[in-house]
Order: sequence, then structure tokens, then C-alpha cells
Amino acid sequence: MKLWKAAAAFSSVAEVGCRAPRKCCQTPSYTSHRFQGCHRDPQTHQALPSTFVPVVRESAPIPAEGSGSGGRSGVGGTPLSACFPAASVHLPPGCNGVTGEGLSGRQPALPPLKPVPEEKVTRGWGNSDSSGKPPPAARRHGSAAARWLAAPHRLRRGGAQRAPSGAASLLAAAAAMDSPQRPPLAHVFRGTFVHSSASAPMEILHGHLLGVDESGTIVFLEQTDQQEQLARKWGFKTSDIRELSNHEFFMPGMVDTHIHAPQYSFAGTRVDLPLLQWLTTYTFPTEAKYKDSDFAEEVYTRVVRRTLKNGTTTACYFATIHTDTSLLLADIIDKFGQRAFVGKVCMDMNDSVPQYKETTEDSVQETERFVKELLEKKYPRVQPVVTPRFGPSCTEDLLCALGDLAQARDLHVQSHISENEEELQLVENMFPAYQNYTELYDKNKLLTSKTVMAHACYLSEEELKLFSLRGAAISHCPNSNFSLCSGVLNVQKVLRNNVKLGLGTDVAGGYSASMLDAIRKTMIASNSLQVNKVNEMGLTLGEAFQLATLGGSQALGLDDVIGNFEVGKEFDALLINTKASDSPFDLFSADNFEDALQKFLYLGDDRNISEVYVAGKQVVPFSSSV
Repeated sequence: MKLWKAAAAFSSVAEVGCRAPRKCCQTPSYTSHRFQGCHRDPQTHQALPSTFVPVVRESAPIPAEGSGSGGRSGVGGTPLSACFPAASVHLPPGCNGVTGEGLSGRQPALPPLKPVPEEKVTRGWGNSDSSGKPPPAARRHGSAAARWLAAPHRLRRGGAQRAPSGAASLLAAAAAMDSPQRPPLAHVFRGTFVHSSASAPMEILHGHLLGVDESGTIVFLEQTDQQEQLARKWGFKTSDIRELSNHEFFMPGMVDTHIHAPQYSFAGTRVDLPLLQWLTTYTFPTEAKYKDSDFAEEVYTRVVRRTLKNGTTTACYFATIHTDTSLLLADIIDKFGQRAFVGKVCMDMNDSVPQYKETTEDSVQETERFVKELLEKKYPRVQPVVTPRFGPSCTEDLLCALGDLAQARDLHVQSHISENEEELQLVENMFPAYQNYTELYDKNKLLTSKTVMAHACYLSEEELKLFSLRGAAISHCPNSNFSLCSGVLNVQKVLRNNVKLGLGTDVAGGYSASMLDAIRKTMIASNSLQVNKVNEMGLTLGEAFQLATLGGSQALGLDDVIGNFEVGKEFDALLINTKASDSPFDLFSADNFEDALQKFLYLGDDRNISEVYVAGKQVVPFSSSV
């Protein structure tokens, strides 16, 4: 079956003389090959429409017994001679067989087709069929396909101008596959793109073309003067391009590195107490209700919808101690298409609200079950994260067991650290054997390159150096830090110590589920440190923008997948309209693009976010199925 499907791909290549793979996208379940490019009318030399070759699932190169392919490539860069046993492929002159470029000059007239004896097309079906008979489709179409394949200008074996047995039969079966033609790219956008890079906190790219393939991967980002060359290479037409208006631009999806999904039910209220009293009075009693799956489903559905509408394409969620409803949260996230980490909260100490805690054994076992069942779901973009709530709610035995689990399964870790001074004193009293809060996590294997810790307002230089050494990240949650009067994180100090840093909403200690609010509060926190002479200079708006996008992807270890519009990354993006009909801010004739961009970052909201994409799929506006 694998060989037969490979033959289908090869057949489509051969029929036009030269159509070569442009992209090979691999996932654990399949390998897909898209073909396009070098197709021209042999008489007029005009470009012909591109052809989309169906996915070749679980295909693998077949060792070639012959030679003479000249190194030319076929499926996924594999030499065409390797696609079929004992066969060599001769491509049309000037075609390199990889990019599909280079057909030049008039092609010679094709020789007349000659019939091939039936016995030539009834062998070679592989080990799965010892009868030597072709499938019904090949028996219906075998003669025509074999005659085509036998034409000497196509294939040659050992100097004899005839079709290789088996290959003819395979192509005969492939001829029966009536595959619809589809464009090779899912999206081609033309307009302005704003993102961050390693060299610049904010880059504004006017007059650019961006292409996304059907796997959701960015395949090009070039200036518009390259349109003709890109169109030839990727096989798109001018009518396939979506042109953005002067008031629209794309930016990367925002990454919320710290949010409590169950607390969304009281977001915007109850921020009148300091952290520890806030937890025992409001948070723990509310989270205890999430044993009820109906209640959990309503709140979790709303928080995922809201964060997506607000432009959060990736989120790192805390759930509750309840395994089944934590799994429900993951299921809802997957249905809406958001990218996320989800953690079942672990806590075996809670004297203030004793009904909301686990035994140490139960916490470990349920976390193992949560991880196992979530991974078995095989969601494409939702992963588990080990989640001890914070030092004061966990025994040392629980922390140690969770660290062992994270290490054994190579899992991400999330928790809180040094949020306020009362918490810091409590940890010091509970764990006197440790030099500081950071060492408590580190000695229990919970401070790794896959760890993100929220707040970190009071970390010492020594602790920041340990964060840097371990490759651990910090989630800056300024709204919550201000709302609960916890402290102010010195972002510039963190960055000077080469520690990865992203932004978080920290709902519901932070009253807003919008990452735009996190950007604004980051600027206010930075300004407050400048006003109080802690820092000579504050952050720029571009730097805050970078923390909400690329910085967040780095904090979660996803910067090779998302965070900006680099070629090869997945297209997680927001289409911003600064002149939306119900926009919360006004533009004036004197405003240039940079003015409009700043107004959006300071004053805009979900009304300006007209579309949201995750891995190339449009997830906002919501489909009728969710």
C-alpha cells in the first residue's frame, strides 16, 4: 500500500515532465508532499496551473537497484530512481527535478504509445499480494497506464526502452485515483507585518508577502517585488493573494505564560486582599467547586473563548486539583484550536481550606494519571505541565515526587515563586534547610529548562543566576502584582541576568484576561521603577511587545515553533484592524502607521482583532462547531 501511494505521487510528477516537491511536512502520523512548479505548455511555454498531489501517508523511500538518476530528486528530495526498484528516471532537459525550475526550449513531440502485453502489468504488487494480480482499479486502467509508462522518453531500464514491471502496474492503479486539484498554499497575504526578532524588539515590514502552507507553516516572507518569482516557485496566482488594507496588519499571536482558568469566574472582582488572605478567602473555595463538571465546562469554555478573542494564541493554564475536569479543560482548548499547556494543580497542604487539598500519594498518582491520559489524547497543540501550586501548599515529599515525574517524562513545570514578602517568609519558616525559595525547587528537580515560574518579584542576584544556569523562565504578571499589592518585578534586572522572560495575565489576581493589558501594565511597572530611581531608563513599548510574543514563546520553550514570522515557524497570528467600525480609539489624518500601532497597543481591544490564526487555521471568528 505504501508503494502504491508513492506511485500516485510519482505519477503526478511524471505526467507533467517536472513537478517537484517544495515542502515536506512531517508529523508523528504522516508525511505529506506537495508538488508544484515547473509545468509549462510544451508548445507555448506558458505556465500551467499547479497541481496538488494528495498526501502520501507513511511513505518511505524504496531502495533503488538501478542507477543513472544523476542525483535528481523525487518525493521529498528522494532520488526519483529510488521511487521504484531497478528503474532510472530521465527528466526533461533543463529541469533540475527539485525546484521544478529550468524548463527551456521546445520539447520534442512525444512518440506514439505502444501497447504492452498484459503480463507486463500484472506483477510486482509487493509482499502483501502473492497472487501477482493487480487491484481491480489497475485491471481497469492498467493497459493505458502501462502504455504511457512504456514510452521511451519517460523511463528507461538497462538500456531497453520499456516500463519496469511492477511500476507500470502501480501507476495503473494510481491512474484510477481521481484526486481534486487544490492550491499548494493555504494562505498568501500581502501587506504589513509587525513582529520581533533576535536583533530588534519590533520590526515593521511594509509591502511584504507571506505564504503559509497547508500544514500551517510559514514558507516565505519576502518583499512584494519578489511576487513574480514567488508565484512561479509556489504556484499561486494573483487572485490567490489576500491584500490587507492600509489600516490592517498582522502581528504574532500573544503568549500568556501564566493564567488560572478556574479563577476566570470571578475575574474583575475580589482584589481587595493581599495574596495569602486572597487565596484562602476567595480562590480556594472557588476552585473547590470544579469537581462539578457542568460548572467547570461552562467556565472553561468561556475562558478559552475570551482569551482567543483577546489574541492569546498560546496559554499556560493552571486548572484545579480535580483530574477529570482538568482533562476537560484540555479537551475544550483542543476543540477551539488554541495552543496550550494545562496543569492539574498539586497541593497536599492547606490548613485554611482543608476540603481543598489532596494526600501526597493521591496528588502524585492523579498527576500521573492526568499526564498519561492527556498524552494519550494526542492533541496536536495541548500538552501537560507538572504544576505544584507553590511552596507553602506542598510538602517536601510531594515536591520531590513531582520533580522525579517531570524528569522521567521530560515534562514542563510551572509554579509560583517570591510573589510577596509574606509568602517568602512562610517558605523560609517551612523549609529552613534550603538557602532560599529557588533552591527549594532546584533541589527537588523542578527548576529546569522547561520550567516557568510566575512573579519572582523578590529574587536575589544569586537566585537569578541559578535561573539562568538552569535555563528556567519567569512569567511577569504586573496586573496581579499591582492588584494584590504584591510587589514590582524589575524586568531589566532579570534580562541583565540572561533569564528568559514572558508576560502573564495571572487571572484572577490580575483582573484582565487580555495580554494587551499585560503589555500596558508592564510599561507602568517599568515606569514606576524609573520614577523611584531604581532604573535609569524604562522599557520601550517595542520591548513590552516583544515580551508578549517572542519572549513568551521563549519562556515556554516554543520559540522554534512560534513567536514571530520567521520562515519555518507555524503561523500563529492576529489580523489587526485599527479602523474597525467599533474601534475603541480614533485615528486622525495626521496619524502615520506607527501612531496607529501605538494606539492599538495602548487603547485597542478585541474589537480591533478581526481574525486569529493558530498554526495557519483561522480560529476567530469562531466556527459554528464550537
